[in-house]
This record gives sequence, structure tokens and C-alpha cells, in this order.
Amino acid sequence: MRLTTFTDYSLRVLMYLAAHPGRRARIAELAQAFGMAENHVVKVVHFLGRAGWLVNVRGHGGGTELACDPVRIGIGAVVRATEGAPVLAACFADSRGDCAIAPACRLRGVLDEALTAFYAALDRYSLADLVTHRQQLARMLLPTRDTTP
Repeated sequence: MRLTTFTDYSLRVLMYLAAHPGRRARIAELAQAFGMAENHVVKVVHFLGRAGWLVNVRGHGGGTELACDPVRIGIGAVVRATEGAPVLAACFADSRGDCAIAPACRLRGVLDEALTAFYAALDRYSLADLVTHRQQLARMLLPTRDTTP
């Protein structure tokens, strides 16, 4: 399974903010840290804010920060939210009646089992687990700034 760029960017933004606890980051800063287009970061930050994982503040002194402790942000939940309903094969789509072998095919069951295992693995981790080397990560993302908490 390949994650969308939106999911990739969402996880990166969350990791960045978790590596800099208590600090508000601006869109330009996030985009520069990962070489992403600012308009993509805006969409990601907006979505993560609506989902309740970020607090977004507009205007002077604004930016974005985590809305809760990273241990409360499950990776599986983020991936499910950003990926939407999985369509691993045509038989997962709403129009699966188009498949000529659907009544005898076991592929859907096998793929469904694999998807369940995929999400079960992600559900074992929180955002905090991804930033256990927070200071090293912070130095890599902001090499010219002071990264002390």
C-alpha cells in the first residue's frame, strides 16, 4: 500500500511540531523544513486543525501547534483520516458489481485481512513514538536555531 502525499505531509507536520513542543510554527517554516510547497502545507494544517490535532492561530504571532500531547495522537487514526476509505483493488470500490469473478474470488478477503493488519500495526504507535529522539530531530529540522525546550 502506498500512502498519499497528503498523508506523508500530515505525518511530517505532526512530527515537526512534536519535535518542538510548546512552540508555534508558521507555514513557511514547515514548508522550508521539508521542501514542500506552502499551499500544500496550508491544506494539511487546515485539515489537521479541523481534525483536532492542531491549534491554528491566524494573524501576527500566529502559526500552528499541537492541540494535545503527542502520546494522544495515534498514527493509525491520522492515516485513516488522511487516506479516507481504502480502495486496494476494484473489488473494494462501490461498483464492485463490475467484477466478473466476484462471486468466486477470495482476493477481497485476503486484501481486507492485509489492510486490517496494516492498520493494526499503525495503531500500536502514537506521534510520541515517532519522535523519541526529539532533540536530534529538532536539530535536523532547525539546524541554525536554538532547539532547547
